[in-house]
Amino acid sequence: MATKDPAAPGEVVYAAVSDTPLDVNTAWDAVESERTGAVVTFGGIVRNHDGGKEVVKLAYSAHPSANARMLELVAEVASRHPGTRLWAAHRVGELQIGDAALVAAAAAAHRGEAFEACRDLVETVKTHVPVWKEQFFADGHVEWVGSA
Repeated sequence: MATKDPAAPGEVVYAAVSDTPLDVNTAWDAVESERTGAVVTFGGIVRNHDGGKEVVKLAYSAHPSANARMLELVAEVASRHPGTRLWAAHRVGELQIGDAALVAAAAAAHRGEAFEACRDLVETVKTHVPVWKEQFFADGHVEWVGSA
């Protein structure tokens, strides 16, 4: 049976901006394979506070190019991490406390590679995908985060 060359570019298993709920189990299952010895997942969860103020919900919106940009960026991360399998999705729409806003997973032959790839994946998505967050606070104040 042929095995994939670990020096081959990483593989994008999934990359999307989605209005449906996300979970790390889906990401894990998608990237795990017989050649991976490590899977690292990340779940960015809506928390109930920011800057000392109580948050009641968030709403994410995205530029129409967000899906294409997500795929492009995840492919760039894959090219920097040979032999990995990557999965990333960012939610849009209204999210409640405890909902996953960003889920990512990286699988590799070894844990160090998987950790490094997952961190790169999360930081790249958070920094470069055109998604903006609107925070709704308990005091009625609304704040945009990540908008120009």
